[in-house]
Amino acid sequence: MDIKRSADMVINTCMGAKKGETVLIVTDTCTDEKITKALYASAVEAGCEALMLTMEPREQHGAEPPVIVEEAMKSSDVLLAPASKSLTHTQARKHASENGTRTATMPGITIGMMKEGGLNADYEKINNLAGELLETLKGSKEVRITTELGTDLVIDVDGAEWMADTGMCHEKGTTTNLPAGEMYIAPKNVNGKAVIDGSMGGIGLLEEPLVINIKDRKAVSFEGEGAEKLERMVNDVGSDGRNIAELGIGINPAAMLIGVILEDEKVGGTIHIALGDNSTFGGDVTVDLHLDGIITKPKVVVDGIDLNVERFA
Repeated sequence: MDIKRSADMVINTCMGAKKGETVLIVTDTCTDEKITKALYASAVEAGCEALMLTMEPREQHGAEPPVIVEEAMKSSDVLLAPASKSLTHTQARKHASENGTRTATMPGITIGMMKEGGLNADYEKINNLAGELLETLKGSKEVRITTELGTDLVIDVDGAEWMADTGMCHEKGTTTNLPAGEMYIAPKNVNGKAVIDGSMGGIGLLEEPLVINIKDRKAVSFEGEGAEKLERMVNDVGSDGRNIAELGIGINPAAMLIGVILEDEKVGGTIHIALGDNSTFGGDVTVDLHLDGIITKPKVVVDGIDLNVERFA
C-alpha cells in the first residue's frame, strides 16, 4: 500500500473524520515530514479543518507535551500524534479524551510502516475479534504466562478491566494506537520472571533476552541485553518507573517485529508487559514513563483455560 492510501485509511476508515471537523496533527522534529504531510493532505481532502503542531521530541515515551499542545489537543475533534515518543500514556492525551477528542497515537511511525505491516491490516476483522475476546476475558481473575525461555508470571487481574485497541476510533473520547490490534489491562499484582526476547521500549530489537524479575508488581532487577540502560531510564523517573503497568496481548496478524514498539506490541500471538504509567487506562500510577517489552511464543492461561494466543498470528 502506498503512503497516500495508508493516510486515507487512517483519516477515513480508522478515525471516521467528517467534513467540517478539526483534525490536529501533533508531531516532532524526528518524524518524517512525508508522513505528516500525507495525513494533513488526507484530512484536507476529507473536508476537515486540518492543523499541524511540531514540537521538539520528548525525552521518554509518556512524557508530557507543552501546555499549548495540550490545549490544542483538547480543542480538536480528531487528534493524530505521529511522533518519535508516545503521547498515549500522558495526562494531556487523557484530558483530550475526556473532552471528547478522538485520538490515534502513532509513536515511532516510519515510511516503511505506512507502506506495509500492521497498519495495513483488516481492522474490521480485528474489531470483531477484539469484541469476542472482551467477552471471553471479562471477569477473569488470574493470568499465568510461561515460555520455553523461562518466563513465568502470575498476574492478578481480579476487578481490573480488559480493554481493546482495535484501530476503529469513531466515537467521542475514544483512543487508539495505529497500527492497532491488542487487548490490554492494568494488573492488580504481578509476580515472577519476564524474559523479554522480542524488543524493549527505549532499547529496540533484542539479540539476547532481557530478564525482568518482578515482586508485588515492581521490577526488582534487570539482567541481560540492555539491562543497564533500562535500569537507568527507570531510575531517572523514580520508584514508580518500576511499576508493572500493563499486560497486553497482540492480535494483529499483519504486524511484524521490527524494533518499533508501536508495531511490535501488536504482533499476533505475542504478549507484552510495560513499566511505568498506567493512569490513562485504569491504573493507579502516574509517571513520565511507559516502556513495553515484547515476549514471543507465550502460553497464556486465563483462569485455568489456555487462550491459544498463537491463533492470533
